[in-house]
Amino acid sequence: MTPGVYHLMIYLSQGVDITIGKLGNFHFFAGYYVYTGSALGGLESRISRHLRQKKLCHWHIDYLLQYACIIQIITYQTRERLECHYNKKILALPECKLPVLGFGSSDCKCLSHLGYFERKPQIPKNI
Repeated sequence: MTPGVYHLMIYLSQGVDITIGKLGNFHFFAGYYVYTGSALGGLESRISRHLRQKKLCHWHIDYLLQYACIIQIITYQTRERLECHYNKKILALPECKLPVLGFGSSDCKCLSHLGYFERKPQIPKNI
């Protein structure tokens, strides 16, 4: 089991309203989303779960993935809690917008762990 942090690049082909657990109902525009998560217990099992089509909605990202598809996965092997560090790098990319405040960030001080891009973003390898 490899501990680490990951980015899921997600594509949503058309806009849709989605209820995200207790956060509420939100409109998601068509385009690209980058979600940052951590898997200190193992990247393999966490990513495998995200890729499964059928699963109970437990995390905020599960609700979005019912309508969108993962098109790219970027991982960073680490035992350190660097999820927020890597997330801030994504949110600082040009043209990044915050679609839902509090998405994936209920256990930290980040505004969101989900960024939205109208066009496919280029994520630098060394962020």
